[in-house]
Amino acid sequence: MAEQTPERSPARGRMRPLPIFIALAVLLITGLWLALTPEGLLGKTDAVGYAVCHRIDVRSFHLGERPLPLCARCTGMYLAALSAFAFFTITAGRAGLYPRRAVIAVLVAGAALWAFDGLNSFATLIPGAPHLYEPNNTLRLITGSMIGVGLMTMIYPAFQQIAWVDWEAARVIPGRRQFTALLLVVGFVDLLVLTEQPLVLYPLAILSGVGVLVLLTLAYSLIALQILKRESAARTGFDLALPVFLGFGLALLQVGGIDLLRYLATGTWGGFHL
Repeated sequence: MAEQTPERSPARGRMRPLPIFIALAVLLITGLWLALTPEGLLGKTDAVGYAVCHRIDVRSFHLGERPLPLCARCTGMYLAALSAFAFFTITAGRAGLYPRRAVIAVLVAGAALWAFDGLNSFATLIPGAPHLYEPNNTLRLITGSMIGVGLMTMIYPAFQQIAWVDWEAARVIPGRRQFTALLLVVGFVDLLVLTEQPLVLYPLAILSGVGVLVLLTLAYSLIALQILKRESAARTGFDLALPVFLGFGLALLQVGGIDLLRYLATGTWGGFHL
């Protein structure tokens, strides 16, 4: 009787040099980015924000005299995306199905409001251009939060499907109760931002930058899973370590690359002269 070969986890399989190469490359990218960006947590978050946001002073909330790393709209977007990610991780687990049409319709309406408010706000930058109403940072924060929830609601179940062998055929937002709870969580975070209290804004400023990296890492991890040919193969968190690590490296490479381009164009990086 032939002896059976034990099944190996995809993360422990063939081509050991590849994980080592990826790990070293990502560590190099991370080290260079940390060394070349402004000092301190806020400095690093400024550099993250610099890659994805215009960072116009009057369109941002302020920590004392210092504008937050992201404008009001982007602050709402990435804090909401991070809040939704935490919410889904706790309540949805490996759920890989999108919400029902009614929930998607609300999210699409939120995206439309985000686009409409953004266009109206952009019109005020053009002398003489007509606009329907005077934009403000509260509206920017709320509409940004709407698109942040929508983005994470689309990315989270896609990641579960592509990542796990045993993803669950359940909706990431099963019904009205869970959707209401999610909106209340995001609304509470927005209210915290609107207090403009320094002790509250400081951690939220850092978390907004974390939200950027989480969203980008999830998106790039979807690509990494396909590059590494590990779609729907993970059984444990260890099996996802390499694709997610590669996804993080690609996310940081994008952030650092845009930072560099803006530095070459303006002479500043992360809002600071180097």
